[in-house]
Amino acid sequence: MRKHTLSVITLIFGLTSGLLSFVSSAASEQQSIEQALNSFHQAAADAQAKPYFDLLSDDAIFLGTAASERWSKEQFKAFVEPYFSKGTGWLYTPTERNINLIQPGQVAFFDELLFSESYGTCRGSGVLIKTAQGWKISQYNLSIPMPNGLAKALVKQIKSYEKSKN
Repeated sequence: MRKHTLSVITLIFGLTSGLLSFVSSAASEQQSIEQALNSFHQAAADAQAKPYFDLLSDDAIFLGTAASERWSKEQFKAFVEPYFSKGTGWLYTPTERNINLIQPGQVAFFDELLFSESYGTCRGSGVLIKTAQGWKISQYNLSIPMPNGLAKALVKQIKSYEKSKN
């Protein structure tokens, strides 16, 4: 009986230890992702091109607020660098963030509410991948959340604007 009890205790200890290790690893991954996203926003605020673009994967896609703004990393660099070279950056301050690990240690997705002096409340969302150099943003989507009560009027304005451009 004593041998059986020790086996069960050993099994429980092993399972608990493994679970604690998994939880600790997931928390560490979450912190690394938080740091990557915070560094991304800080580099933009400081108009620092190298650290900003180093946080994007080579095949990254950046989706801006306009429907036409779907940029590869190189296209986004071409758009951003004239601003950064003049020392002009932009500050989006995270006010809320959710991170989900799809494949712990490999892939994560996130959404965050941001505040910008220029645009007010914004939303960033995207996907990160783990590389040999750490977590990299593979897709970032910046949007401006629209209150439902304004949706129909705003959609009408957008349609009118798009029609005038044709």
